[in-house]
Amino acid sequence: MKQSIGNFLLRRLQEAGIRHIFGVPGDYNLELMQQLEDRGEPAWVGNCNELNASYAADAYARISGLGALIVTHGVGALSAVNGIGGAYCEHVPVICIAGSLPLRAIERGDLMHHTMADPEKGNMLRLFSEVTIAQTRLQPDNAVAEIDRLILTAWRRKRPVYLELPSDIAFLEIDAPGDVLKLEMPASDQTSLKTCSAMILERLRAAKAPAFLLDLDAIRFGVSDLIVKLADRFQIPVATLNCAKGAVAETWAHFIGSYGGRASTAQVRDVIEGSDCLLTVGYRRIETTTGFFTEKLPDSAIHLNSSYVDTQAKTYQGVYVAELLQSLVDATSEIATKTQPARPPAQSNFVPSNDPLTQKDYWKAIRGFLRPGDVLVVEDGASSSGFSEMALPVDSTFISQAFIYCSIGYATGALLGAILASPGRRHLLFTGEGSLQMTVQELSTVIRHELKPFVFVINNAGYTVERAVLGKDAKYNDVANWRYSELPAIFSRDDRSEAYVVRTSNELQNVLETPHSRLVFVESVMDKYDAPLTLIAGGHGLADSDYGVPGPQSAPNAQIPLPKEPEAALT
Repeated sequence: MKQSIGNFLLRRLQEAGIRHIFGVPGDYNLELMQQLEDRGEPAWVGNCNELNASYAADAYARISGLGALIVTHGVGALSAVNGIGGAYCEHVPVICIAGSLPLRAIERGDLMHHTMADPEKGNMLRLFSEVTIAQTRLQPDNAVAEIDRLILTAWRRKRPVYLELPSDIAFLEIDAPGDVLKLEMPASDQTSLKTCSAMILERLRAAKAPAFLLDLDAIRFGVSDLIVKLADRFQIPVATLNCAKGAVAETWAHFIGSYGGRASTAQVRDVIEGSDCLLTVGYRRIETTTGFFTEKLPDSAIHLNSSYVDTQAKTYQGVYVAELLQSLVDATSEIATKTQPARPPAQSNFVPSNDPLTQKDYWKAIRGFLRPGDVLVVEDGASSSGFSEMALPVDSTFISQAFIYCSIGYATGALLGAILASPGRRHLLFTGEGSLQMTVQELSTVIRHELKPFVFVINNAGYTVERAVLGKDAKYNDVANWRYSELPAIFSRDDRSEAYVVRTSNELQNVLETPHSRLVFVESVMDKYDAPLTLIAGGHGLADSDYGVPGPQSAPNAQIPLPKEPEAALT
């Protein structure tokens, strides 16, 4: 069929399951924007800036499988690059589309605006080659092949891609295929698959202490259900790294908690480090997920990766993790599953009071407020630490960038993408005031689209996570003390929200127990030195890792100290 390049691109995005596109208009992308306007689908969202758009597309992709944003050349692309870098680091398939210089300008070497004022020689493509798995500049003769290649590569590799569409070719017609784009993984090498499956089954059947350790690829490649089936059949305990929180139900009988070297409980360490058949999924050795490299995985561990399996003795290339796990499930169908009752959710002993609100009581109240099916968007810092030892409700989704890329401000932009990707569910944002100030504009987009999440903001006078690392009383860890609860009213002239300031656990509990029908914004005021135990301990570990021992953190009063009685702190 005859179809314009821009419309073919938009059609393919829609066929790949993308129902919303994020971004910011600019003169180099307006021709594509007009085509999107004329089509009416996917739906255009529109963000306050490109960084927020990249965060929103990231969260959207974590739930829907793919996300997309449209930016303009140079200034727009560079504004989005941090969010795209986070997606690359955290294995999130985002398609970044940049409306770029006219093809004629590129061919002539014309000096154009939104550039470095030099002849265009692919500098944006080179820059994005560091933070994407594939890049291309569309031309009439390659558009069909390249559009399909980049979408499939993003989906298969779970990484972002970068696509430039010159502004003078979007309306050019090309011969476009009429068939629908199918998102399919390539088949594994059958010889490698069979020998690898046989090796794993032999190890599992002989094992006295098998175990699973899951990294975030267990979530990205959608293999959690297969892992659960195998664990149920072989009675295998399952642990996750902190970045893979929510990969399996945390009330499930075989889930034993988070593993991170010395940051783990003794029970979890014994299970993982003492396993005679440890199966890891997507494991990466990163200091913040391994207790600062204190993990001790058995040399005999079998490492399942996206497209290969690695053991101490042999590597099996061309074996895709979903197909491998499915083959193991199929080969063990004769094993009768021993049903184990789920552990009941931990009961909170929270008793509200009129005392000043503390982190300990705050998270006890939040634990009682959570429901099955919630989508939890959690910022780095006190919020992620508060959730670290909290069992998630069943069927909930946990979205955070707190454990690897750690770009503060991510969660506020991500909230928008999470809501649009999963309508009909309850969405809750947990953030701090320092992080909120980074990307707060996107709350206006949430309100503009009449979305109704809960927004929980901890106001404790600055960057608490940094005070735990270095600079307990330093001015560089202070932020302006906004009237945070007034922000929703500022962002909309219509009455679309309700806001509260709470200073006691009684006040917080009253808000949580009140029925709500609009966006709910809760500012919780706490002492600036009050922090979850895991946040303080993690901050001290970061300081020792970053600066060495002794370092500036060794000076008196340089950090928020660990409590003298750790059991009194939140754990």
